[in-house]
Amino acid sequence: MFSILGKSVQGAKVLDLFAGTGAMGLEAYSRAACVVFFIDKNRLALEIIKKNIALCLSGEKSSCEIRVIQHDLTKSIPTIHYHPETQSGFDLIFADPPYGKNISQSVLNFINESSLLAENGMLIVEERFNISLPSKLSHLCLIDKRVYGESGFWLYASC
Repeated sequence: MFSILGKSVQGAKVLDLFAGTGAMGLEAYSRAACVVFFIDKNRLALEIIKKNIALCLSGEKSSCEIRVIQHDLTKSIPTIHYHPETQSGFDLIFADPPYGKNISQSVLNFINESSLLAENGMLIVEERFNISLPSKLSHLCLIDKRVYGESGFWLYASC
């Protein structure tokens, strides 16, 4: 995925929804993202993310703004006003909800109607490869879809 995103990650503001281990956000951090927010509801997942962040930082002070937020994303996406730089939205949003629970469509709808995605940002939704997600919403257009094994990645941008 990051080979597709290329240099657009450098200096990016990143939101990792349903973060799990934090792999996507941490990879963005390792590629010089300047803001990374991780959101998950599972307390154990959040502890793993915090440990992984500590391992990545290896005791170094980072100029990157990193936040770990506990929230149940199946009910809503929290209003995020924690950092002045995110008021214009996130450059990259990763959403990896549990497969086959019809959560991806809800996340798409919410982001479509919100100001979370920056004007030239990209939303990447990971879901089981055979799920049907729309190619166009009122503010988001599908620009690419990739399949890797059982996983599908839908890439959306503002349209």
